[in-house]
This record gives sequence, C-alpha cells and structure tokens, in this order.
Amino acid sequence: MRVSAFTFIKNGQILGYPFLQSINSILDIVDEFVINVGNSEDDTLEMIKSIRSPKIRIIKSNWNNSMRDRGYVYGQQKMIAQFNCTGDWAFYIEGDEIYHEDDLDKIKKSMELHLNNSNVEALILDFYHFYGNTNSILNSPGWYRSEARIIKNSVRSYAPDGLFWLVLDSNKKGRYPKAKHTGAYCYHYGWARGEDQMNLKSHKVQQYWGKKHVKIDYTQMDQFIIEEFKGTHPKVIENWLKNDKGLYKVDSNYKLTKKQKKHRIMIFIENFFGIDLSKKHYKLV
Repeated sequence: MRVSAFTFIKNGQILGYPFLQSINSILDIVDEFVINVGNSEDDTLEMIKSIRSPKIRIIKSNWNNSMRDRGYVYGQQKMIAQFNCTGDWAFYIEGDEIYHEDDLDKIKKSMELHLNNSNVEALILDFYHFYGNTNSILNSPGWYRSEARIIKNSVRSYAPDGLFWLVLDSNKKGRYPKAKHTGAYCYHYGWARGEDQMNLKSHKVQQYWGKKHVKIDYTQMDQFIIEEFKGTHPKVIENWLKNDKGLYKVDSNYKLTKKQKKHRIMIFIENFFGIDLSKKHYKLV
C-alpha cells in the first residue's frame, strides 16, 4: 500500500496557520506529501522547505484572483495537489488540521483494511473544532462533525470548493463518496487563532467567495454549543498552543441569529431521538 498526503497553502505564516505542525503530524504514515504552495506574501515556501523530508514534493502555483464563485479556487488548488498524488490513497489535510499521534496507527490500519474493498471509496474522521481557545470545542449540527479526508486515488473525484469530494460515475452528475469510518479524530485549530489573524484571513479570502469581509468577533457566538475539551492535544502542536484556561466565554448580551436558533432546535431533536443531523459529504457503507 502506498499513501499520498496532499494539501495547499498560501500566506500560511501571516495568517497564523500551524501548517508545519499539520504536515509533520501525518508525515510518518505517508509515503509522499504533495504540497501546493500558492504565491505568498510571507515565508511560507521557505518554512516548508525547512522540513527537509524526502517525502515532501512541492508544487508552486498562482491563484486565479478572477475566480470569485463559491470558493471554487479552493477546489482548483486542492485538485492541483491531488492530481499529483501517486499513492493508492490520497490523504487531504488542511493547514490548520492536526492528527494525534495516538490515532496514526488506527488511520493506517483502516487504509490497509479497506484498500481492496471496492465498495469503500473514502475514509471518514470525526472533528474537534476548537473555538476561542484550545480548551473549548464547538458541538452543533451547523459545524460538520465528521468529514471524508482520505480517498482512493483510483476514484474519479473532484472538489467543488475544497471542503469535500464528489465522485463522477458519469460526466454529468457527481455524488458523495461511499465511505467507512476510521474511528480517529481530526483536530481543527483554525478558530483558536488570534482574532487579528482570522480577520486578516477573512479579508484576503472572502473575495474568492464573491463576498466582502465582515469583522469576526469570537464573542459573537452561541454559548450553548461551546463545550469543554477533555482530551489531550497532539504533541506536535504543543509549542503552538497558548496558555489558555477554562471554557471560552462569549458576550452574554449576544443575540442568536435565525440560523443559530434553528441549530438549537436541531440539537434538541438530536438529543431526543439520538441522531446526528449535521451535514455529511459522504455515504456511510
């Protein structure tokens, strides 16, 4: 079995991505790591080169700044990297995602187990979405609780906006991949960055979605969906973590949006019936 990891990154340093930790978190269980580095305003490229692993293969690209339709430029950049993968599996990781050392063997065994199962096209991971600080995670059907991040390289797939895959059985219509769960977690630290870095990111990327930047304020959130993280962080991210204490507290005067009120109703239904109503970009088999 040969495993390719892949990602794309641009301005990772100034936007506060823990992208070096992200790469290193899965480097041990992959045979190659394809990294598509966009033309950046900082030292992102040089920082990646500093890892000095023979597994890393760097591609340099320029983003299409005229592509402003629903984040499709992200799908383009993701696929540039994926199309250069040579493994049986293609393991996609974003620059603010980290994997725990205790889960690596579990992930690799899952790839081995399902390698020759033609009914399994992708593998799923659960997500910890850290928010405000690294002691707090979001738990809501409005935030995807699980996602396919590993796909067979033999599957005819593409990414419409970078987040998920569609599989093409024909040239006309796509479907979500058929997937099995790995039993492992992805640790998502994007919303644990400082607000200044998150606002800079928003300012730079909203153009690709045809939107204008709106100031991000972490305190403007539903306290009801913020839970205490009771696990341990991956060792590779420990030096990046701040000395946070306690559960993140939002503005007590914050008024819920219509969407957040809807999510509260969905959570009540989930708890009552024991179901998960969060969006799933895969079909569980």
